[in-house]
Amino acid sequence: MTATNGRPVDGAARPGAPSAARHDTVAAVVGQWQAVHPDLDTGPMEIIGRINRCAALLQQAEDAPLRRAGLSRPEFDLLGALRRTGRELTPSELTRETFSSGAAVTKRLKLLTERGLVERRGDTRDRRVAHVRLTDAGRDLVDAVLPEQLAYETTVLAGLDTPGQGELASLLGELLVQLEGRPGVLRV
Repeated sequence: MTATNGRPVDGAARPGAPSAARHDTVAAVVGQWQAVHPDLDTGPMEIIGRINRCAALLQQAEDAPLRRAGLSRPEFDLLGALRRTGRELTPSELTRETFSSGAAVTKRLKLLTERGLVERRGDTRDRRVAHVRLTDAGRDLVDAVLPEQLAYETTVLAGLDTPGQGELASLLGELLVQLEGRPGVLRV
């Protein structure tokens, strides 16, 4: 069944759409909205709704390998930023690298320092600036957890074939570039 806007109603299959998409929770929500407002194009809801639902489900899973290591995803992201850049970073740099607020980074740094995973040292020229580096224990933890985390994420994505994963990564990358406000992109 198709709404007046040409979109399927109640999760009906679109040509070329995977059959699993017909039965997800977002398809049901979209079908309900189409019944209430058949004149509106719910196409954006099909994408944004699914991105939001996937993000919520991934957050609920809490990244099993990280949880076993006693880390949250944001803490691992902070440790990972220090590991992958290979140098000391200031809390402001960590804020930018991890897309976190300054207050959140400060709180995480305090916890990670107490656990002996990072060290802070003051700047010799400006006492207001701190430099953060991984300790040996922090580096060892990141190096041990990263392969397990990647294996976990591979399992999460196992339902998508390799070309599908590549296409999804590419499409999400395009959307991310737009949302990050690259020059020449229309901002709403």
